Amino acid sequence: MVTEEDVRAIATGLPRTVERLVRDRVKFNVGRIVYVALSRDELTMGCGFPKEEREAAIAAEPGKFSMPGVGDQRYQWIHVALAAIDRDELAELVTDAWRRCVPKTVAREYDAANP
Repeated sequence: MVTEEDVRAIATGLPRTVERLVRDRVKFNVGRIVYVALSRDELTMGCGFPKEEREAAIAAEPGKFSMPGVGDQRYQWIHVALAAIDRDELAELVTDAWRRCVPKTVAREYDAANP
């Protein structure tokens, strides 16, 4: 199981990331774009995820992934049960969500420095 501290360690290590507390929820942004948010109980993480791949991911691993609330389904977003993933998978989900909201040059620079 991964924790809020694991999420924070990965997210804050990514360029241009800012951590904010919004309505008692920890969120990680690049500019105005939120790419990771934790539930109030810190058991679930919402993160940027390709909308076209979301249903397949949920169908393949329903204990791990779930749909966001109805109001958020229009966004490229998915919910992840933190108890169901390990640190490597967390790093991949957080970093991929971050890549979707930074300029491509920033992502390339990060990838070059972190092979």
